[in-house]
Amino acid sequence: MNGLMKSCKQILSSDIKIVSQYIGIIDNPTRRFVFGALLASFAAILQSAGILGGFGFFVSALSTLPILIATIISKQLGILTYIVEFAMISMIQPSELFAFPFTTGLLGLCMGFAFGIFKKGFFVTVFSGVSLTLGILFILYIIQFPLLGPSVTSSVDMNIIMVIALFSILYSWIWMKVLILLVKKINRMIGKGPFHF
Repeated sequence: MNGLMKSCKQILSSDIKIVSQYIGIIDNPTRRFVFGALLASFAAILQSAGILGGFGFFVSALSTLPILIATIISKQLGILTYIVEFAMISMIQPSELFAFPFTTGLLGLCMGFAFGIFKKGFFVTVFSGVSLTLGILFILYIIQFPLLGPSVTSSVDMNIIMVIALFSILYSWIWMKVLILLVKKINRMIGKGPFHF
């Protein structure tokens, strides 16, 4: 059992190293800003899909990915992409102004920071999950916006908080695995490690 746990930890650690290799791959400031603007535009389009309902909610959840990629490349680029997307969302789809900065955008930003800080997937997942939980709770209890529907009231309920926390950690773990699989696929496609441009 101990051997299995050790091998799992080694796999997660190596996966984190694979992602960490992409930190700073764009070393030209002009290219970095252009790439950030493209990512922000892509994220804004994805986030706006929430207006379609149903499948649109799934598509809007993907707006985490551009912010996450930008933050892994550079923390400054991640923050800039986050701000630009927020500005674009305010013009394109103002109804998403509460959802993006405290949920999908916040998760991408915090997970990107976590990949640069932590060396283990467990800590990346927990840090990102806690950040997402705090963002959702801020919307529900401070802003009092019915993000989870009218059935969830603005009065503090520990059961609701626990469910949100568990969901956020699971959701963060899924996003971490998605990013790791994406990076591995990119590495296989280019046939080598990270490239600079």
